[in-house]
Amino acid sequence: MLWRAISEENPGPLWAGLFSEYWPDYRRWWLREGDSVRPTYMESRRALKHHMPEIVELYDQLCELAGGGDQASRFLSFYCPPPYLSGCSQAIWTGKEPVLIRNYDYNPNAFDSLILKTNWMGRSVMGISDGLWGLVDGTNDAGLALSLTFGGRRIVGQGFGVPLILRYVLQTCKTAEEAGEALARIPTHMSYNVTVLDKKRNYLTAMMAPDRPAVITHAAVATNHQEAVEWVSHARFTATVERERYLLQRLTLHRDPQETFINAFLKPPLYSMAFSVGFGTLYTAVYRPRKKEMEIRWPGTVWSLSMKDFQDGSRVVRLPGNEAANVTRELSF
Repeated sequence: MLWRAISEENPGPLWAGLFSEYWPDYRRWWLREGDSVRPTYMESRRALKHHMPEIVELYDQLCELAGGGDQASRFLSFYCPPPYLSGCSQAIWTGKEPVLIRNYDYNPNAFDSLILKTNWMGRSVMGISDGLWGLVDGTNDAGLALSLTFGGRRIVGQGFGVPLILRYVLQTCKTAEEAGEALARIPTHMSYNVTVLDKKRNYLTAMMAPDRPAVITHAAVATNHQEAVEWVSHARFTATVERERYLLQRLTLHRDPQETFINAFLKPPLYSMAFSVGFGTLYTAVYRPRKKEMEIRWPGTVWSLSMKDFQDGSRVVRLPGNEAANVTRELSF
């Protein structure tokens, strides 16, 4: 996998070039159920203005940079996108200097492999891109960090793709409490768990769903189910319960030192080799929100990035056992 770290203070030619590069693949995915299935531009922008009005101006800028086309603008709203699944484990190490650690388990052929640092709306944000302005995890200059896992439920409803919700939270919130309030009110099209940590050591996990109110918990661990397993076959395949128990034991019974706890994410049962079916571990992320720093880790290597001194760059990463991976975003659902 070719990974890139790219910074651009405000939306401009760099972002426009990235969109031009990624759009053909995203367009195929977005249209896989047909154009008429997706909401219209007016429906999408109206929903965005109602639920996340603070970022509408930013959305309009990005649509213009993307060429102003109807389909691109509807895609960028993240409103009622096609369903998609991921694995993932995440936890907060609650020691003296709390850190947020997560594994992202997904299909490498449907992934941006892009670390994006921006200063949009006057708020510095860096994290792992999805859809070129959404994020699957990230941190901001207020010392807030968050990440997502799939919530393990089949139900699809009216709402936004969660990567845009994460972008919104990092653009507009400074504390875990503010993030929890936003996550509780913004509709999501599928079920997700979002874990949040702020610089004052406050943390929470929001269990979001399209068909019921979000549940805000003080959980330090989230895998791929919510309060109970509802999709049994998915739970068995991803070993979500086993991974949750493993993390809880290491946080409560063993009390691992920080580095030992982080390294556990790079080994089974947390590290997944299921690349051929779209659930291999693509990376481990470590967020230190008070220091405004992040690390991307793979077995044997670490890429450290700082918001204060962000360095553009690239890396080629060989994923173990990934030679057979040849699946698309259209995972069985």
